[in-house]
Amino acid sequence: MPKNYYDVNNLKISEELLSFVNKELLKDLDISSEKFWEGFDNAVHDLAPKNNELIQTREKLQKKIDDWHIKNKGNKIEIEQYKKFLNEIGYLKEEGSDFKIETKNVDDEITQIAGPQLVVPIMNARYTLNAANARWVSLYDSLYGTNIIESEEGGSERYDPNRGQEVIKYVREFFDKYIPIDGTSWKNISALKIKDKNLIILKEDKEYKLRDENKFVGHRGDVNKPTAIIIKNNNLHFEIIINPKAFSAAHDIAGISDVIAESAVSTICDNEDSVAAVDAEDKVACYRNWLGLMRGDLKVQFEKNGKKLERKLNPDRSYISKEGKGLKLHGRSLLLIRNVGHLMTNSSIILNDGSEVPEGIMDAFITTTAALHDFKKKKNSRTGSIYIVKPKMHGPDETAFTDSIFSKVEELLGLPKYTCKIGIMDEERRTSANLKECIRTLKNRVFFINTGFLDRTGDEMHTSMEAGPMIKKGDMKSSKWISAYENNNVDIGLKCGFSGKAQIGKGMWAMPDKMKEMLDEKISHLKAGANCAWVPSPTAASLHALHYHQINIFDEQKKIMKRKQSKLDDLLTIPVADRPNWSVDEINKEITNSAQTLLGYVVRWIDQGVGCSKVPDINNIGLMEDRATLRISSQHITNWIHHGITTKIQVMEIMKAMAKVVDKQNENDRNYVRMSDNFENSLAFKTACDLIFKGKEQPSGYTEPLLHLNRIEKKSSLK
Repeated sequence: MPKNYYDVNNLKISEELLSFVNKELLKDLDISSEKFWEGFDNAVHDLAPKNNELIQTREKLQKKIDDWHIKNKGNKIEIEQYKKFLNEIGYLKEEGSDFKIETKNVDDEITQIAGPQLVVPIMNARYTLNAANARWVSLYDSLYGTNIIESEEGGSERYDPNRGQEVIKYVREFFDKYIPIDGTSWKNISALKIKDKNLIILKEDKEYKLRDENKFVGHRGDVNKPTAIIIKNNNLHFEIIINPKAFSAAHDIAGISDVIAESAVSTICDNEDSVAAVDAEDKVACYRNWLGLMRGDLKVQFEKNGKKLERKLNPDRSYISKEGKGLKLHGRSLLLIRNVGHLMTNSSIILNDGSEVPEGIMDAFITTTAALHDFKKKKNSRTGSIYIVKPKMHGPDETAFTDSIFSKVEELLGLPKYTCKIGIMDEERRTSANLKECIRTLKNRVFFINTGFLDRTGDEMHTSMEAGPMIKKGDMKSSKWISAYENNNVDIGLKCGFSGKAQIGKGMWAMPDKMKEMLDEKISHLKAGANCAWVPSPTAASLHALHYHQINIFDEQKKIMKRKQSKLDDLLTIPVADRPNWSVDEINKEITNSAQTLLGYVVRWIDQGVGCSKVPDINNIGLMEDRATLRISSQHITNWIHHGITTKIQVMEIMKAMAKVVDKQNENDRNYVRMSDNFENSLAFKTACDLIFKGKEQPSGYTEPLLHLNRIEKKSSLK
């Protein structure tokens, strides 16, 4: 807890936060600190009791569901009886008439341009800048540096010209399929030029044109010797760089040195699952980086390979259109800001009853205020909108409450109603089962819905904890409920008019080193109807962008609209194992895998404050881990202990064995504190164990309460 607080109206505000808001956040805005804090004071004391009431409703519903399963233990769940019960307790809401969303002033990156979406921890300025600048990424570099291109020099720092040639071949073959030349191949060209507003492609002395001449939209440099050619396909761009002097063009007769792919069309700057922000110091670090993005002046200096470097936001990209006029394309990803959900509180502000401020309410006011700085320059949103992604909402009452929060924000800041657009993360069971009504409560704000397999599975298990032992984690993706969940999100979104108006998203590719596999598999997200999907890095964004050149997602969505809508009965099918007869080895292997990744994530969270990192699994394959992966792993082991599949003693033995494995995997990290040297005094090990052994009591199975509690204790011990 912060040491110094200042009384402001009915609030006690930590020194760090008060100073940041008054001296940095409100600087150059037409709102005084007195007006801001008076308005916040009134709003938060009106909203906080409603926030608490919603959290209590979650607990009451969970208790009723637990009791129902205990009462019906041993009986097969009859779906009609189960639905009747869920309706009676208010878990399922009555579905209203059909409607279309009415969100206005939404940027093209949301409505018209389908493409990859990055998620980045806002607490890390360097990563954040990388993500913001990942709108344009070298396709040559991305292919060369990943396992898509196979050669002996794949992991070498030395440039391999043969590998380079394979990269060029890959891109030319891709262009032949999706940006074809009429009469020849991209592999055969010798030069590019512009004549009579058209792109002319030369093969020796013969001239060719693109099969679809409209795909050429502009160039840089002289028309006879351009330095760049701009191609547009499915509303995404490629920039073909022509520089015969570059080493990468040494064996290219056309002098093409690189192809830059428009990649991360949008980026979620994350205040939630990928950060470890537990107090005023941490929250201000997050808010300051977001403010820097909105002001356009975020910079970071760092050292790499002995060189001092500075990273800042990229400018827009300038070209000459085919009509000979100036043309600019956005140089940066459209930035969205993920606030936290309704559950957690934070010690940055103390309310008049002595309680901590609901963190989501604080996020709403401060992140929106920061975005006002962009309104002057319009370098982020050209339409004057602010995009907030709101996670972990349970049902229509909670989405309606989010609408109330942002109405209060707009009122205080003097913004037109519905300036704040809301993304609904469909990652809680009560939201999935009532998705149409959730969207209805935000029909003038919603710009985004998406699915999140990990959090959603965590809530599935916690909600039905008493129903029986859950199937293995690996079997979840082929279970009836998950298929219905993924389809339901798309079906409802399209039925509510999302196509061409809002994003329908799919989840993260968690293996940043497995790009060949991503390229093979992640196209399924487009086939499922998603016009954006999450990727873990700029490299992954540039490669996933290729999928959006292969499929016109808006045509795909038209096909999907004709299919039968997914069934609520399937969505509510609980993934319990039917008389499991797993061997001891099978059980221990499942627990071992979960325990190892759980420990690998928690130890960095507690000891170093790292909220998202590439954690090696039991096979030393790097996986992107955040709190969502932690939730599913901890809840799954909790469930198996509760139903006697394993024992607390056996799990503790596995945890200690895996702690030694994790210690070994981190032996080269100078900041790492070993767990296995002293299990009793390792706060990280204790936290990991508590997440399992106290998992049944955790609200909705969330990991935040225990993580925050123990990270605060760790920070206190370091001072």
